[in-house]
Amino acid sequence: MSETLKDKIVELFTNHKIGTLATIRNNQPYSRFMMFYNEGLTLFTATNQHAHKAEDIAQNPKVHILLGFDRDNNHEHYVEIEAAAELENSQELKNKFWNDHLKPWITSPDDPEYMLLRLTPKTILYFERAGKEPQELSL
Repeated sequence: MSETLKDKIVELFTNHKIGTLATIRNNQPYSRFMMFYNEGLTLFTATNQHAHKAEDIAQNPKVHILLGFDRDNNHEHYVEIEAAAELENSQELKNKFWNDHLKPWITSPDDPEYMLLRLTPKTILYFERAGKEPQELSL
């Protein structure tokens, strides 16, 4: 059975955790590296409630994400994602996605400043490799 586009994207999300998240601030794009986690096609990323991205998203929930592409490990596939961001306050999800890599910013899953962003994709462009036409998944 051949992999569907959705299967390829979920596999990429599962195996590539570091990417960029771009928000809009003062009508300009602003990008930063983030760690991403997923449940199916929905992405989550942790942040501190005082971070600029939380303010940016409150003003404009439209975000852009780049994820994948690891030439060192011969993984040239990647995605470009247009998504809607919202705050996620579920303690169950905070516990699920919290890990020691977050300690420089968030002390524990119970840290009162710990917030999750739920990133719901609207359009995902899947690139098998650079230079090849992408496949589009619209949601």
